[in-house]
Amino acid sequence: MDLQQIKDTDKKYFMNTFGERTPVAFVSGKGMDITDTKGEVYKDFFAGIAVTALGHSHPNIVKTIKEQAEKLLHTSSLYYIESQACLAKELAARSCCDRAYFANSGAEANEGAIKLAKIYHYKKGTGRTDIITLKKSFHGRTLAAVAATGQEKYQKPYAPLTPGFTHVPINDIEAFKNAVTDKTAAFMAEFIQGESGVHPLDPDYIKAVFEICRKNDILIIDDEIQTGVGRTGKMFAYEHYGVEPDIITMAKALGGGVPIGAVLAKEAVCAFQPGDHGGTFGGNHLATTVALEVLKTIDEENLIQKAGENGKYFAEKLSKIAGVSGVRGKGLMIGVAVGKNAKDIVRKMFEKKYLLGAVGDDTLRILPPLIVTKEEIDKFCETLEECI
Repeated sequence: MDLQQIKDTDKKYFMNTFGERTPVAFVSGKGMDITDTKGEVYKDFFAGIAVTALGHSHPNIVKTIKEQAEKLLHTSSLYYIESQACLAKELAARSCCDRAYFANSGAEANEGAIKLAKIYHYKKGTGRTDIITLKKSFHGRTLAAVAATGQEKYQKPYAPLTPGFTHVPINDIEAFKNAVTDKTAAFMAEFIQGESGVHPLDPDYIKAVFEICRKNDILIIDDEIQTGVGRTGKMFAYEHYGVEPDIITMAKALGGGVPIGAVLAKEAVCAFQPGDHGGTFGGNHLATTVALEVLKTIDEENLIQKAGENGKYFAEKLSKIAGVSGVRGKGLMIGVAVGKNAKDIVRKMFEKKYLLGAVGDDTLRILPPLIVTKEEIDKFCETLEECI
């Protein structure tokens, strides 16, 4: 089908949850390049919202998918799965956690983390059930994840929400102290907020929050859905802060485009017992085999270190562009303050065959694959300066 036929079919049959989309449909990709139905080639600096960390159609991932598809896609977790066990071991080795549970998405991972925090306190008999999160946060679209998300626009249509969530301002330690009660079970946060415009938490704030939580048996849930798997120049964003959360959630880049989510936890908080949690698809043969290959390839190509180095280079280049009033983030998770014309700039960049995002009218959101080169960054910045 051509683009118009795709749009007409979408309009008639697909639930309109995405509104009027960017007028393009992609059919193939290679590395940083992605090609549409007309054969036009774009440079992808958004990576499917931080998903395609290895770029498009990486040969290692293509080979792995083909080989696994010829063997076995799915059996359910009623049976042992070698790649599932190996991926759990690999993630434990790369994090401060000891065990993993696999889901299908970031929202599912966050649901699992919320349930784990609650059942931990239930089985200890503490009576703690509530969770503190941050305003402007984003934790997913399921009902509990929406309740955890600190943005009214996502919550209003679904009231009454799942109870027990309190939202406090980012980097305001007094507000956090005032929100803590004898019912507080956990603090849940993105260490670098993504969907609100790439806002890192302040190191002193994190340190103070951790001290309060440790004194009060409050668990810390670190949402690494977007920051995990090397995007910030570390495997996980928490490593920039010198702290260790109790529970970590991840998804997006872990499967390189194949849907997978994960809940990681320290042994002391692994309160799930048989029957407490589960799912049909989570951690199946295909998803976990691909995730293992993603991690292996990231190591072989030294992409986490490159993300840190190229991210610093990118931020320095962006900060020198006239019309840019600020650059936020870590590694290749970048927010660029541009005043009140961000959406117009994204549209102009699209016309020049570059993909990126906008948060409101004031921030550009840049999330390129970790394979991006300095030469590609240079050309992007030259084009962005023209568009601004």
